[in-house]
Amino acid sequence: MMEGVLVNNWVSRVFGCLILCLFILAQSICAQKEFVSIACCAESNYTDPNTNISWETDYRWFPDKKNCQKISKASANYTPYDEARVFRTDFSSKTCYRLDTKTGEEYLLRGTFLYYEDALRKKTSFYVSVGVTNISQVNSLEDSDVEGIFRATKEYVDFCLVKTEGAPYISRLVLRPLNGTEYLQNFSSNVLKVVRRINLGGKDGDIIKYPNDPSDRIWKPFTSSDQTATTIQGPSIKISNYTGNVSAPLQVLQTALTDQNRFELFHNDLDKGDHQYRVILYFLELETTVFPGQRVFNIYLNNERKESRFDIQGGGSNYKEVRFDVKANGFLNLTLVKASVSGLGPICNAYEIFQVFPWVQETSPNDLNGILEFKSELLVCNEQNKVLESWTGDPCLPVSWEGLSCDSINGSTVITKLSLPSMNLRGPIPPSITNLTNLYSLNLSSNDFTGEIPSFSPSSMLRSVDLRNNDLSGPLPESLAMLQHLEVMYIGCNPVAKEHSSSYNGTKLDTSTGICNSDVQGPDSTKRRIIIGSVACGSLLLTVAAGVFIVCFYRQKLMPQGIFNRKGFKGYPMMTKKNGGLIFSIPIVEEIVVKSICIQTFTLVDIEAATQNYKTLIGEGGFGSVYRGTLLDGQEVAVKVRSATSTQGTREFENELNLLSTICHENLVPLLGYCSENDQQILVYPFMSNGSLQDRLYGEAAKRKRLDWPTRLSIALGLTHLHTYAGRCLIHRDVKSSNILLDQSMTAKVADFGFSKYAPQEGDSGASLEVRGTAGYLDPEYYTTHHLSDKSDVFSFGVVLLEIISGREPLNLRKPRNEWSLVEWAKQHARETNIDEIVDPSIKGGYHAEAMWRVVEMALLCVEPFSAYRPCMADIVRELEDSLIIENNASEYMRSIESSGSLVLERKIVIPSTPKDDSPILTQPLPPPEPR
Repeated sequence: MMEGVLVNNWVSRVFGCLILCLFILAQSICAQKEFVSIACCAESNYTDPNTNISWETDYRWFPDKKNCQKISKASANYTPYDEARVFRTDFSSKTCYRLDTKTGEEYLLRGTFLYYEDALRKKTSFYVSVGVTNISQVNSLEDSDVEGIFRATKEYVDFCLVKTEGAPYISRLVLRPLNGTEYLQNFSSNVLKVVRRINLGGKDGDIIKYPNDPSDRIWKPFTSSDQTATTIQGPSIKISNYTGNVSAPLQVLQTALTDQNRFELFHNDLDKGDHQYRVILYFLELETTVFPGQRVFNIYLNNERKESRFDIQGGGSNYKEVRFDVKANGFLNLTLVKASVSGLGPICNAYEIFQVFPWVQETSPNDLNGILEFKSELLVCNEQNKVLESWTGDPCLPVSWEGLSCDSINGSTVITKLSLPSMNLRGPIPPSITNLTNLYSLNLSSNDFTGEIPSFSPSSMLRSVDLRNNDLSGPLPESLAMLQHLEVMYIGCNPVAKEHSSSYNGTKLDTSTGICNSDVQGPDSTKRRIIIGSVACGSLLLTVAAGVFIVCFYRQKLMPQGIFNRKGFKGYPMMTKKNGGLIFSIPIVEEIVVKSICIQTFTLVDIEAATQNYKTLIGEGGFGSVYRGTLLDGQEVAVKVRSATSTQGTREFENELNLLSTICHENLVPLLGYCSENDQQILVYPFMSNGSLQDRLYGEAAKRKRLDWPTRLSIALGLTHLHTYAGRCLIHRDVKSSNILLDQSMTAKVADFGFSKYAPQEGDSGASLEVRGTAGYLDPEYYTTHHLSDKSDVFSFGVVLLEIISGREPLNLRKPRNEWSLVEWAKQHARETNIDEIVDPSIKGGYHAEAMWRVVEMALLCVEPFSAYRPCMADIVRELEDSLIIENNASEYMRSIESSGSLVLERKIVIPSTPKDDSPILTQPLPPPEPR
């Protein structure tokens, strides 16, 4: 009888295991039907005999086989792979694979990057993005995987490589559906980047993946120097509530790590900064003799208790999954500790760590569909065009397509500029161009476009259209006369210009065209073009020089009258509005525009309309909140509104208004206008699309973008104009990286002049009753003596220079005490001639040592405690200019030094000793001044 029972139990177990295996196999077969598996540069499609996964080549995305690179050596984890596709292109810094998805479904997307050795030994660095969300950067010399989990928002997803340096490359790309998973619970509008997926108890080198994991996740074994933890196995354990591909795979759960009292899993190589992480832990009790209440333990993340008295078998199940969300900066510490009521120590089978990235919204659907249709129509007659081939992924994000410029309007990213001159494009201008209603500039000149000019919608924002040097004919569309924003239109060197030589829609039309490409034909056309072009260029230069002389001459006489209006000169290439109609002209030289400072007065109604009732908040400061807005003419602005609780008042408002009404410089954020109505005090500035220098160096992850060393040096040099305006020297009194804004061309512009003063002149006391500034930037001599001078700004500028060099905050109390102050930390490393420790790791290897030394020395001179030891801005300008020249001409400079025999092999920075006098020196951190 007993034997029969045992046999029946054995048969039932075997039958159960067989059913489970068949279930997993069925899941694997069904799952693989939806698998997308791309083998980059493979000769043909094939099936992997080990996994039965069908792989396809990537030639339907990128047919060019010239970009394929053999991998000479790959690690054991990637032995089947021997190819990489390398994207060497001058037309785009972004390359994308577009893969089909089902809206609302969760997917795993993984790229495999096998390092190849570039023949020129060039450094390679690029970002990897899911959609337009950057989730990782590949810049190592090792093979690697980048994997993200996301929920599809439409019927496709783009997997993109965004170049920062060198040529991006990829070997494999897979898309796997995660049917029924809950990875994105409460994070549906995010992307989870896989940081770790660990099989605790797995043997070294034993990697578990498909078909053992039906979802094709990759589980790697845990490696640790902890000798107290032990591995246990339970291959025949029966699992309750097991759901196959939703949970960790069976083979992973059959091993675990345990300890008598506690064990710790520590990861200290996470991204720096305050990032969100999701941690998922998998527990299966592998000891059949353990009952509920015998194995109880506490779970800690970064020393914070997340679960107290956790019992795997509590609730009648021997299997559990738990997930925690935590913020971490650079490291994550997972600790399992035996509870006092427990007889056995903690156990864990597996865990996953994900970094959470907010899903970045793509380009506006209207503009996205419009530009995709425009591309499709262009490809009909331009199949081999290199620029169109480079148009992959989202047109604007993370970087724009070649020839496109984008901006954010009312919180939505739109296409504002399309410039494709001399791109060998032919055929008719696609009518879909009129669907891009946010375009303000269109340039399709010097191509081979034929047919008629499309009719644009009256709602179009077009300001400038350039269609010169094509073969456009037919009538000019009447809709052009209805475009209220259109300021200039170039149509020279087209049959359409000749067809309308007398009048158009009741307006005069000037048909002077200068020299057109089509005017020069025949066997010697190339030579004749060069000759005629040279003559034309010479004439152009003489004309411009004469024009500039005349304008400058008359400007002196007109200057007292105040304001110069925009004027169009006869023969200039533009279409301008006059008396409600349009005047077309086909130009020869550029228009000269002269402006003086004109501060506009806005009403509260204007401000509310521009900001859509203060809809988009982009910043806050001591004065108040800053909102993004758009004026009626389409210009984007930043609107600074004084709050009722502001620490600054009417004095600061009037001070900034008066100063910026009298000075104008390319490195100052200009004041466009103001509003002073119903006790409201509002200032309006142009919107700076690249944010602040602080954001770029160490701000929020979404705003932070890599700045190379030459760009940083150019920004620093732009700031040195602070004290070089014509007339009396202006002292800013609050120079800091958050007050340095970057426009679209990365030009640095100083903002926030509410505390600014003119420098004391001879006979002035220079004493200030109120010390203004920001902790970390504040001149210690000015703080203690209340004596203001231009050297006070020099100290603050020196701190900004150190920020530019190091990418670190001026004060950071979260760091060890000896690193709280950026100034003192940098001085210590400088004394030890350890410059590499000062330089931002993201630019290491990307600068010339001599140029860097000069800037470091200048920065440390600027932050000397006593103003007498600090340089003036003129000296700083000369030194930074020399550094920039060295950086831009590094090889020639080094050759000249070597030939002169004065090559500097080693160098020390000598920090002057403090003078022995009665001047007080602050040894303690300064108390923060009034918040700004």
